[in-house]
Amino acid sequence: MEASDLLADSEPVLKDWTMKRNCSISPRQFVCFYVSLALFSLAIAFMLVLVGAWLVLPFTGIELLAVGIAFAIYARHAVDYERVRLFQNRLVIEQVSAERLTQFEFNPRWVRIEPGATPRDQIKLVSRGQTIMIGQHLAQYRRAQFAGELRMWLTRC
Repeated sequence: MEASDLLADSEPVLKDWTMKRNCSISPRQFVCFYVSLALFSLAIAFMLVLVGAWLVLPFTGIELLAVGIAFAIYARHAVDYERVRLFQNRLVIEQVSAERLTQFEFNPRWVRIEPGATPRDQIKLVSRGQTIMIGQHLAQYRRAQFAGELRMWLTRC
């Protein structure tokens, strides 16, 4: 365990926000859907092969490969999230994208919050020359609300 992990375990969290993608289907359901799609497509392709349309089979294979690649890309990002934890003397931001974790740590007294110019823009956190964008997984209407809530909690530190 690293020293920061030990400190995080002993230091009380003042506020913890987790923002993640809204995935309406579980990985198991996703695999079952793809398998059923593949079986259905292959059944139709084999019926057409039996009546002499053998060129349908390679195109079915290409179709299933393309859909499989698209599903793999989707599944890779299905568990992406952002976690913002506020401690008494530090603000920790974790961002996970495609199973890659990036972590930032700021002094909460020095963080400036800049909401985007439009509701579509992410929230910008600026501290000591470092800028990060958060709120990617928030609905557009919730970004300004989250920025206000974070600003309020930061003033308590």
